Amino acid sequence: MGNIIITSAGQRVVLTEIFKDSAKELGLASKVYTTDMNPKYAPAGYVSDGCFPVCRCTDSNYASQLLEICLKNEVQIVVPTIDTELQVLSVNKPLFRNKGIQIIVSDSCFIDTCRDKRKTSSFFNSLDINVPKQIDLNHPSFPIFAKPYDGSLSTNLHVIRSEKDLTEEILGDSKLIFMEYIDKTDYVEYTVDMYYGRDNYVKSIVPRERIKVRAGEINKGITRKNYLVGFLKERMNHLEGVEGCICVQLFYRESDHSVLGIEINPRFGGGYPLSYHSHANFPLYILKEYLLDQEIQYSDAWLDKTLMLRYDREIIIYEQ
Repeated sequence: MGNIIITSAGQRVVLTEIFKDSAKELGLASKVYTTDMNPKYAPAGYVSDGCFPVCRCTDSNYASQLLEICLKNEVQIVVPTIDTELQVLSVNKPLFRNKGIQIIVSDSCFIDTCRDKRKTSSFFNSLDINVPKQIDLNHPSFPIFAKPYDGSLSTNLHVIRSEKDLTEEILGDSKLIFMEYIDKTDYVEYTVDMYYGRDNYVKSIVPRERIKVRAGEINKGITRKNYLVGFLKERMNHLEGVEGCICVQLFYRESDHSVLGIEINPRFGGGYPLSYHSHANFPLYILKEYLLDQEIQYSDAWLDKTLMLRYDREIIIYEQ
């Protein structure tokens, strides 16, 4: 039976363990490998069945190096985890597929849309999902929120509350986009884990309320089986070229069901373990589809109000 490799695994310890447990649940003898630029310092590498060193994903040799690793270790499934590798792996899906290896990533066009938040906003609008209003800096209305159109990990974010906060540095940053600031006392911030099958139809929709965020990743959260499930099912039931796990970030106001789309990450999000513990097992779906050739049906049989409280934990290595 084919093996699995989780790329750029780094700290994705829990995701690695979930794939291992899911393989056992299905009675598969599959091994779960990982890759990292520096396996010695990758915690997920120590819980995987082997961690292989790779060059930076922006290196021109990355895809060929990864393919060689897959072929040597009978890997049939590749699971990407970071934004910067998605496009190169998407472009190389046919190369890997010809060798019997499936990369669980959406098509290049969708990746491009997600990586540029300006395009993401247009995409949301095409689905009849509102987005925060763009701000004309010639006639600004405060407060304003600014972020890079291609940013990640919640870096280079700015809340601009008055004219004096519009510094030369901010105004001179060509990557920043400016939009209305969404008051978190009025709206609740959500990340929604969505799984798309090989047929590009959604199979699971799990909204996660972001109670506390640390370094751009959920630290405390709870699943909510609310209005958002039906809202997104109606608008995003079938998305051509979309495959595997995606994370939709949005704001939701329950009083009038106002929804504002923010961004889409076309990969497993750092907070996915919360959805898993609510019984939405996306790795199990992947193994069923791509190793066992089974069809996955839409299901909302996950647990509402599942609370996750995260804490730090160490992996200790005694070097000889």
